[in-house]
Amino acid sequence: MDKKTLKDVALQGRRVVMRVDFNVPIKDGVIGDDTRVRAALPSIKYILDEGASLVLMSHLGRPKGKGYEADFSLLPVARYLEQLLGRPVAFAEDCLSADARVQALQPGQVLMLENTRFYAEEEGKVKKAADMDDETFSRLKQEMKEKQRAMAQKLASYGDLYVNDAFGTAHRAHASTAVICQFVEECVAGFLLEKEINYLGSAVEDPKRPFVAILGGAKVSDKLAVVRNLLTKVDVLIIGGGMAYTFQKALGNSIGDSLCEDDQVAYAGEMLADAEKRGVPFLLPVDNIAADRFAADAETQVVSGGIPDNWMGLDIGPESIKLFTEALQGAKTVLWNGPMGCFEMEAFAAGTYGVCKAVAETDSVSIIGGGDSVSAVNQSGLADQMTHISTGGGASLEFLEGKVLPGVAALSDK
Repeated sequence: MDKKTLKDVALQGRRVVMRVDFNVPIKDGVIGDDTRVRAALPSIKYILDEGASLVLMSHLGRPKGKGYEADFSLLPVARYLEQLLGRPVAFAEDCLSADARVQALQPGQVLMLENTRFYAEEEGKVKKAADMDDETFSRLKQEMKEKQRAMAQKLASYGDLYVNDAFGTAHRAHASTAVICQFVEECVAGFLLEKEINYLGSAVEDPKRPFVAILGGAKVSDKLAVVRNLLTKVDVLIIGGGMAYTFQKALGNSIGDSLCEDDQVAYAGEMLADAEKRGVPFLLPVDNIAADRFAADAETQVVSGGIPDNWMGLDIGPESIKLFTEALQGAKTVLWNGPMGCFEMEAFAAGTYGVCKAVAETDSVSIIGGGDSVSAVNQSGLADQMTHISTGGGASLEFLEGKVLPGVAALSDK
């Protein structure tokens, strides 16, 4: 971590504006999973205990950027944070009209801003209409860029120090995650962001060996760049989930009606050839739980080898669980991103939970790389046996691809 962190700056008497990732599931005003809120607590408490006041900003969901939408309000999160902190959390109903609330803050006090994505300027995106010429599109993009800078400057005015503790959005060059750093002299990483970068960074740059990576999930296109990068780092690569069937097809195996991205088959074949050239074991499922349809009550069978026509693979089979478990034995670093099957349905959850158990039982630095893997680990009851559970889905993937994350790059260098 070559960027400044909270421990590198004085906080007494300062006003801090901090980007957090409070994009949590909410139904009827109740938070379904508070992992991301709790993950930000160490930074929040440290800032307040050091005698600073704090302005929090976040997005929630995918509103249309056209103003307030009740379903995407952060007010329930503010009330929940109040309970966790045991102190009041003031709330500003508009993230760009909070001057009076901000100015009234005293050391040790907290203000949360309403959803930053209620403004299109946060993301700074412009969609090109079918009948729009290139010149008009270019002009609109430039206008949006200027609006985004104006929004970032406004948010920057709320503090004299910027902290980014939102790893889950660090791969986005948004007003509140990266552009804001153009208008604040000192920009530092919070403890969560620092922890994420240190764990993921050490995993891919200086891992304890043997280093085993497990990739799953539905779409191979989401992770081919990760596969390519990890093949230069790992000692063993394990592939499961829906993405495995694209690789199986590349090998000429029958996959029935299983999920497959035909436009990625040739590239998957290249990755398999690259692994062979490098001498990296590239493990694919040797059996699968196949179903006659995509449903919780579908008829199922364990299929070794190819999958018959009109059947689809929805989980890895028992022999694959054994194979993957054996490959994990003795591992000193394990990186896991993506489930082994449709674990949301009980009939297709055994593979994911089997791998989860195998990872938990290793004597390794185990890193769970965000997304559905985190849900699976939490549901398995084995979360406390993992070394690090990432709060970033897309950010974790882009980091593992070797990409620069704008929200990290924009921070002040040490």
